[in-house]
Amino acid sequence: DDLKEFFFALATEVRKTLLGPLSPKCSLLANLRAVLQRMLPEDSYLLASGRLHISLTRVVDGQNVMASEFSSKEELIQALLCSCFLPIYCGFIPPSYRGVRYVDGGFTGLQPVSSLEEPVITVSPFTGELDICPRDCPAIFFCFQIFNGSIQISIENLCRISYALFPPSTMVLNDIFSQGYQDTALFLYRN
Repeated sequence: DDLKEFFFALATEVRKTLLGPLSPKCSLLANLRAVLQRMLPEDSYLLASGRLHISLTRVVDGQNVMASEFSSKEELIQALLCSCFLPIYCGFIPPSYRGVRYVDGGFTGLQPVSSLEEPVITVSPFTGELDICPRDCPAIFFCFQIFNGSIQISIENLCRISYALFPPSTMVLNDIFSQGYQDTALFLYRN
């Protein structure tokens, strides 16, 4: 609930600026870093190592890299921040992980899990061929492959992209949160 409230408050602040998240007053990564520092337990990197796979795109050569072993809480946070970095939207200088600059792994692999041997749960805020994601009416979309993943083109997904870039009202955010909870519960029930 604390994390949910943090994001709702951040969305409210972003909506107050003329350019939204593109405003120089907005520092999404600094805010995210602060909340991760505050909310992640000190041993979070131990809990995440070998279990959480974070997709990153290396800036220097555009290659997809999976970060899954972390030596400290700070290193875990660095990987998470890199995975959230969208050039221009989040700034012009990407953050670094282990001394190398990375951006969001979605540029080179939306769901790059085929190389993993153990079962993997794929999660996305967008409708696609994933384990946990919204389910839109199949009569309204078509699916296409991009960046080693699949995305469905639908009015709902276009709205979700817009909401991801420019935060909607708290009421809409609450609906999105509830839908994500229901999607996760449905997956757990079926599996």
